[in-house]
Amino acid sequence: MKELYYRRVSSFNQDRNATLLSHYLVVKDQPETLKTHFFEGRFENVYIEIACIKALEELMLQALEFASEILATESALLKVGFWFNEMHRGDVTTAHTHDEDDELLSAVYYINVPDCSCDLILGDVAKTNPIRITPDAGEFIFFLPSQLHSVDKHQSDQMRLSIGMNIGPLEKRA
Repeated sequence: MKELYYRRVSSFNQDRNATLLSHYLVVKDQPETLKTHFFEGRFENVYIEIACIKALEELMLQALEFASEILATESALLKVGFWFNEMHRGDVTTAHTHDEDDELLSAVYYINVPDCSCDLILGDVAKTNPIRITPDAGEFIFFLPSQLHSVDKHQSDQMRLSIGMNIGPLEKRA
């Protein structure tokens, strides 16, 4: 990986993102939906089975294709894990990394990014020059799992919805 981060635009259009959003809203509070990482008054990670939202399968295949290009490896050798991240006015995501297992690449796909939303921040905000990325709906941002990142305070009255991902080898390394 030569760059600090990569942007890629999905083939999903506004209508397909609206469908993803509406399906998410239907299943997010189902009893079988797992929610973890309760920080700052909200669950940051909402895990929904891929079978519950059919369009997720195609989106994850796109993620793997982009990841294989960035990592210079075959997509058939990669796997992806994912979770939804729902933000409302005042929500933040605290600084963290994703390098606790066999991840090779992390990514975020943006489903809904209202005006006055929040930025993805790569680096330590307490230090000079963190990279601020203002995302657009329908795009992926890829970065190394060891990259410290956070999301600043969401300023919109509309929900911001993204999908976080970790991409690793299909076979776990010894």
